[in-house]
Amino acid sequence: MSATRMETFLVVARQGSIRRAAGQLHVTEAAVSAAVAHIEKQLGAKLIAKTGRGIALTEAGRVYAGYCRSILGLMKEAHAAVQRADTGRLRIGVVATAGEYVLLRPLASFRRRYPEVELSLSVHPRDVLFVELQHHETDLVIAGRPPRDAGLVTRARRPSRLVVVGPPGRHPLRSTWLLRGRGSGTRDATLELLDHLGRNPPTLTLGSHGAVLAAAREGLGVTLIHSDAVEQDLESGVLAILPVDGTPLDRPWNAITTGTPTPTTRLFLAHLLDPGQVGGDAFYPP
Repeated sequence: MSATRMETFLVVARQGSIRRAAGQLHVTEAAVSAAVAHIEKQLGAKLIAKTGRGIALTEAGRVYAGYCRSILGLMKEAHAAVQRADTGRLRIGVVATAGEYVLLRPLASFRRRYPEVELSLSVHPRDVLFVELQHHETDLVIAGRPPRDAGLVTRARRPSRLVVVGPPGRHPLRSTWLLRGRGSGTRDATLELLDHLGRNPPTLTLGSHGAVLAAAREGLGVTLIHSDAVEQDLESGVLAILPVDGTPLDRPWNAITTGTPTPTTRLFLAHLLDPGQVGGDAFYPP
């Protein structure tokens, strides 16, 4: 099966429409339909089914899409694996807090040190990042703990704590708790904490890290958040760490790869672990 046809099928799967897939790929709808039909004929399985105005993947289609992602990711990884480390490609995925408060300075110093490396940075919820890493669509992820039995390897860690913050003097268990969107590790930790405490306070889901932090600053509620993200707010007195049983929570940042990191990924990990290069932002071996 050609890589081009697999890529076409994945665009159809993501778009849920032959027409939208054709528009994204800048080809005709007939060409997209023919590519999908060719794959179905080769496999002897129906991969898509009409539903309303669009299409949906069959169970076979969902399975095949997962394999396509892994195969295409491995093909790109294979190309990167034979490049010189200091001129290769590095795709980093981060959760929002790590992207804003943990990674930027080490990434900037790496860029100055190795200007020919092709860098890309994507910000997604933790669950999305780990799926991308498993499919070899990302080279390295900075996030919380990876799921067990996922075949992923923690290569480095940096200490961090989750603390409850809100306006000074606010009683945390009589307040609204501000939550991140589904797929967020911090959201899961918040719900686990409240369950452990046997409390069911009002909650408000705001989705993004920035929205939750802005809402806390405006007094809309309290939130569990990485201490890295609120240093300036604590210093200015806009927010305060609020005492809650079971907190702070030890939640280090993890630098995570597959079992076969590319040379450029290993080069970045060595940089990340070097205090002489990144100072206080350095990670440490797991």
